[in-house]
Amino acid sequence: MMHIAYLSLGTNLGDKEKNLLSAISEIERRIGPIRAQSAFLATEPWGFESENTFLNAAVCVETRLAPLDLLHVTQQIERDLGRTHKSVGGQYHDRIIDIDILLYDDLHLATQELTIPHPHMYERDFVLIPLQQILNEEKRQ
Repeated sequence: MMHIAYLSLGTNLGDKEKNLLSAISEIERRIGPIRAQSAFLATEPWGFESENTFLNAAVCVETRLAPLDLLHVTQQIERDLGRTHKSVGGQYHDRIIDIDILLYDDLHLATQELTIPHPHMYERDFVLIPLQQILNEEKRQ
C-alpha cells in the first residue's frame, strides 16, 4: 500500500544547494517517488545562534514504508550525508542536513520516537512556506 508523506529539509553547512539536492535524490532512491518539491528558501537560524543561514525545502513523497521505518531511513540518509548528531532536548546545532517528517497520510501518532504531525511545524515559517508551496501546487493539478 502506498502512503503520502511530507518531509521538511534544511541545511546550513557546506554547499547547501548540493546538500538539499543530494538529500532529495536519496529520498527518491530509498523512500519512493517525489510527487512535489518546493523551491529552496533561505532563512535565518531558528532556536539557536549561528553565523550560517539555512536553505530549506519540502517534498511530498510516495512510500511503502511505515512511519517508524520512514523515520529510520531519513535518519540514515542524514548520517550518510555527513550529519554526526541530532538536536536533543531543544538544543539545536549547525547541520549539514536535517530531514523531518511533517505529515504521513492523515495519521496522528505520538510515540517516544516519533510524533506526526510534526509538533513544531506550525511555529516555523521555514517549514510552512515550502509546505504551502507544495499543497498549493497539488491543488492546481
